[in-house]
Amino acid sequence: MEMHQLRYFAAVVDEGSFTAAATRLHVSQSGISTQVGKLERELGQLLLDRSGRRVRLTPAGEAVLPLAKDALATLEAIQHTAAEFADAVRGRVRLGMIMGCAIPPFLDVVADLGRTHPGIELSLHEGHSELLQAQVLSGALDLALIGFAKEAGPGLDVTVVVDEPIAAVVPVGHRLDRPSVRLADLASEKILCLSPGTGIRAAYEHSCLQLGLDPRVDIDASSPATLFRLAQRGAGVAVLSPSSAAGEGLRTVPVADAPVRACLGLAARPGRHSPAVRLLHARLRASLRATG
Repeated sequence: MEMHQLRYFAAVVDEGSFTAAATRLHVSQSGISTQVGKLERELGQLLLDRSGRRVRLTPAGEAVLPLAKDALATLEAIQHTAAEFADAVRGRVRLGMIMGCAIPPFLDVVADLGRTHPGIELSLHEGHSELLQAQVLSGALDLALIGFAKEAGPGLDVTVVVDEPIAAVVPVGHRLDRPSVRLADLASEKILCLSPGTGIRAAYEHSCLQLGLDPRVDIDASSPATLFRLAQRGAGVAVLSPSSAAGEGLRTVPVADAPVRACLGLAARPGRHSPAVRLLHARLRASLRATG
C-alpha cells in the first residue's frame, strides 16, 4: 500500500468518477484506475462500486475512506511541520532575556536567526526574571530566558538549560582567593550580587537561610559586568555563577557548601505556538543545552 494509492482512492470518491479525479490530480484516468485496483487487490476488498454512472463506495470502502483520509492528513501535517523549519518560516517572536545577559550561545542564536530566517521579526526585551515570567504568562512575551532557584513560577513550561552552584568572584590575591570557600567565609565581606528577582540572588538567599546565615547584600546591580567592575575596585565580593566570565584580575571561587543551585531556563506558555516561536525555542534549547 502506498500513499498515492490512498490519495487516488479519496479523490475518486470526492469527485464521483475516475475521469474527474484524473483531471483534478493531473494524472491519466488509466493510471488512477490501475493504482486503485492495486489497492483493492492488496486489501482483498472492492472499495468502489463502478456499475453506475457515478462511482459509489462499497461497505468496505465506507469503512476504509475515513482511515485513508486520516492517513493523508497525517502525512500533510508531517510535511507542514518539516516546512516550518525551512527558510520560509515567517512571523514575529517576542523574546525576553534576563538583565545584562551575556551568555554567548544565547546571543549567537539570536544573531544567527536574522541571517538564516530573514522572514522572522524578532523583538528583544530585558527584565528581571519575575517580570519576564509574568509577561510570558500574560502573553506579552512568547519566550523568555529566566533565572530561578528551586522552581520557576507556576503555570509555565520551563526547560532548564543551565544548573550550577553559586560562586564568589574576588580579586586575585584576595584572602578568599583559594580553591573553594564556604558561605560563612563571606560573612565579613561586603556582598555584591544581582538584583532581587534573579536566579543567582534567589540561590544565594535560599542557601544562606538554609544554613542559618544572614542573606545580606550590600550592593546589588542588574548586570554581572557591573559587579565585576566593582569587585575589581575592591568594593566587595561578587556572588555570581561559575560560568560568568570574570574580568581581568579576578578569580571565580566555588562556594562549596551552598545547598541551592542557580538555574537558567527557557520559559513558554503551555500549548501550541507559531512556527517562528517553535523554531527559535528549539534552536535556543539545543544551543544552551550543548554548552550548559
